[in-house]
Amino acid sequence: MSSKIISNKENLQVLYEDNHIIAVNKRVGDIVQGDKTGDIPLSEVVKQYISEKYNKPGAVYLGVVHRLDRPTSGIVVFARTSKALSRLNKLFSERKTQKTYWAIVKNSPPKPSDTLTHYLKRNPKQNKSYAYKNEIPDSKKAILDYQVIKKLDRYSLLEIDLKTGRHHQIRSQLTAIGCPIKGDLKYGFDRSNKDGGIHLHSRKLSFIHPVKKEDITLVAPTPSDVVWEACN
Repeated sequence: MSSKIISNKENLQVLYEDNHIIAVNKRVGDIVQGDKTGDIPLSEVVKQYISEKYNKPGAVYLGVVHRLDRPTSGIVVFARTSKALSRLNKLFSERKTQKTYWAIVKNSPPKPSDTLTHYLKRNPKQNKSYAYKNEIPDSKKAILDYQVIKKLDRYSLLEIDLKTGRHHQIRSQLTAIGCPIKGDLKYGFDRSNKDGGIHLHSRKLSFIHPVKKEDITLVAPTPSDVVWEACN
């Protein structure tokens, strides 16, 4: 198991680190926190990185603040102290963070930029959310802004600012306007990507540092593949 962690650690892309927080660029396929698969989560890889870099004996503290879906990529922030964790949890729960995503989608949206408002209902058995134009029982309001920032031959690159944080929100809302994300079979794209991921990337995250109270803006490079590279 340790060799598996080390091989992952060598590929770890750290975007920011200090004594209080560490932010990394999650790769497609990484899980942020342990689950029933038993695969080594990103949180353990980051612990291993901290342990070796700072020669820390014993257990390394690392708090999971938020998550990204396994098939997506981009910015994940972890807390290195309990104080930072509680303050970051408050920032995220009160939506005092600004999250920007990039998505490569099939078709071009009806408008070059727009605000999408839907009501999402989650189906736990399918691990899927369905978007409705009108409120239905047990649904939650979901809002995002998008703009088309590049058009390719077969795809469009959208920049998305999330206004709410719902389960599979971007994936379900984009499908609802006829623009499923490349590789996202669950939400209507016609074929999978070779790596099993989808072309949804947490591109930028802005927040106030939980301890230093400074403005932090993180930007994550997109994964290395021909479609992403055509967008840069």
